[in-house]
Order: sequence, then structure tokens, then C-alpha cells
Amino acid sequence: MTNYLVIAIIVLIFAWYLSFSASRLDRLHHRVETSWEHLDALLQRRAALALEIAHQSDLDPALDLLLTASAYESREAPMADRNEAESLLSESLKVLRESAVSGEITIKVALLDRLVDVTEKIRIAIAIHLESVSAVENLRKKFVFKFFKLAGRAKLPFHYSFEDDQL
Repeated sequence: MTNYLVIAIIVLIFAWYLSFSASRLDRLHHRVETSWEHLDALLQRRAALALEIAHQSDLDPALDLLLTASAYESREAPMADRNEAESLLSESLKVLRESAVSGEITIKVALLDRLVDVTEKIRIAIAIHLESVSAVENLRKKFVFKFFKLAGRAKLPFHYSFEDDQL
């Protein structure tokens, strides 16, 4: 009788462990999704700000076209093409900043301050998102998660190359 009781307790503890582990993984997947949504909103805000700068500044036509095109592309790019679009916008904004610092163009200080603020928020959001993605990846590599398929049908989080860009 006591053997059955011990076995039942062990099975219950193991079942609780599996349930707890699956819940933990689910929370981490949710954290990845919310961190991506926050990052995406900031990237959309950066693209909108780039368009605002392009329309309200006295940029030379080439820089204006480059900035406008890259901003529109990053706002409207499908998820598969998001890497190139965001990297192109980052490069366009670097050219804009270099031109503003060298004095070649004049941009309203308020717009530049907003751009710097959004860029800093994007850096933080990328760090949070990458930490969330790595936490999910590390957890899903464990034997228990693979063997018991605790991730269900959830896709492995995707790492975008633009997240490595120097903003």
C-alpha cells in the first residue's frame, strides 16, 4: 500500500513539474510577443519621425528621397523583408545625423531630440526582446521540453538581423 502511495506522490509531483514548466514556457513566449509588439511600435514611431524630419527640414533632394523611401519601406515591409527595411532606415538616419552634425543641413532641435529619444528606447527594447528570445531558446533546448513537447505548436522566436545594427 505504501509503495502505491509513494508512486502516486512521485507521479503527481512529476505531473506538477511538467505543468509548471509548460506554464513557465508559455509565459516566456508571451513575454517575447509583448516585447516584439513594443519594439515594433517603437520602430513604427521611428519611421514616422523620419518622415516628419524629411518633410519639415531643408534636406538636399537625394537625402530627402533616401530618408523618405527607407521610412516608407520600413513601415510597410512584410515581416519577411523587415531586416533589410529596418537596416536601410538605420543607415539613412546615420547619414542624416552625420549631415546635421557637420552643419550641412538644419533640422529642428525638437525633431532631433525626439529622434535621439526614440533611438534610445529602441536600443532598450531590442535588449529586452533579445533577452526574452534567448530565455525561450535556452529553455526549449532542455531535454524535458523537447521530450514532452511542452512548447506545443508554438514557433521558436525569430531573431532579426537589424536587431544587431548600431543605432
